[in-house]
Amino acid sequence: MYDAFTKVISQADARGEMLSTAQLDALGAMVADSNKRMDAVNRITSNASTIVANAARSLFAEQPQLIAPGGNAYTSRRMAACLRDMEIILRYVTYAIFAGDASVLEDRCLNGLRETYLALGTPGASVAVGVEKMKEAAIAIANDRNGITPGDCSALMAEIATYFDRAAGAVA
Repeated sequence: MYDAFTKVISQADARGEMLSTAQLDALGAMVADSNKRMDAVNRITSNASTIVANAARSLFAEQPQLIAPGGNAYTSRRMAACLRDMEIILRYVTYAIFAGDASVLEDRCLNGLRETYLALGTPGASVAVGVEKMKEAAIAIANDRNGITPGDCSALMAEIATYFDRAAGAVA
């Protein structure tokens, strides 16, 4: 896994080049916004159980066949596995937010996840809906202006959305 700094430096090093002004400016902007990034990660992490539980509750209300007898989340063991998977996806999204790079999410969480769900007979489209619901909740919590570092957070919220979108796309 590379954080944004290591990634930019290793790419420039592989080309035998110095960092460009644009690259330095982008890294400088990331440092300037680092408190916002940490605030967002802290808020999502502190509310992870609520985010997962509410997303699952909403998903099962919309798709009750999942928790009906024969459904993929029927029985407490299957329900627990579903909640665990949603929590794992959320955790790796927070790692990506903190690092400013999706490689940890891709490499350690999403790589092969669709194939695993297909092999288990888990409906990927339903998982994607659950991820979308987590995205909505996480962004609402992270974008709450109370007690957070002042400033425009629109770029960070858009970045956070892309990590959730990658996760939803990987399982759909």
